[in-house]
Amino acid sequence: MPADRGGRAIIGAVRRNPSTVVVLAGQPGEQVLAALDRSLNVVLVRPWPPPSATAARDVNGIEAAAVALRRAAGISAAYVLVAADPLSAVASAWQAMWAVTAEPRGSDEFELRAAEALAAWRGRQFELPDYYLVLADESVADAAQPALPGAAEPGADFYLGPLRAVRPHRVAVAAGASAAAQADALLTELGSLRHGPWWPSLDEVLRTARGFYPGMLAESAAGQASLLH
Repeated sequence: MPADRGGRAIIGAVRRNPSTVVVLAGQPGEQVLAALDRSLNVVLVRPWPPPSATAARDVNGIEAAAVALRRAAGISAAYVLVAADPLSAVASAWQAMWAVTAEPRGSDEFELRAAEALAAWRGRQFELPDYYLVLADESVADAAQPALPGAAEPGADFYLGPLRAVRPHRVAVAAGASAAAQADALLTELGSLRHGPWWPSLDEVLRTARGFYPGMLAESAAGQASLLH
């Protein structure tokens, strides 16, 4: 089956994007974003209106992220980095289920956020980007590498856990000790993205998340090449 430059299977009508669209997950600082925006091969798309301005009507940022992704799809550049993710609330709720707190959290919040995201996806408000690029601290990035015998279990991370489990080539990770190092690492990863099967349905992604526990991150990473180059 033919595929486009992002690795999508083309079924029926041909769909062409002029660039590779990458969602930047994590919490990049303004210095990192500014450095990325100066790159000649990268166009940075921020959510607009900003999340604070849309909070009253778009509590979980789905609408703002969906608008940013639609803008990104029409930009002609080598890479378009989108600093917004329609699955961010899903990711936060999934990670909160595994947080060590005095009062363990159940799955109700995750199911609510998953239902919101699924409804928006089914309503064609957004589709998943070509890739997710995760900006992580060095300890989390190390956890994404194959585990060594006796190593501690990595923490819960939606992007490096269930999302990466469904499509390993669609999720990359970068880390650095300073803003400049983080920007350099992100740009390096952009040049190393691998082709692979397109995303499954969002339903399948969410089913995987429901059955995924943090310790599986090390198991899923075993035998995989390091994501850090």
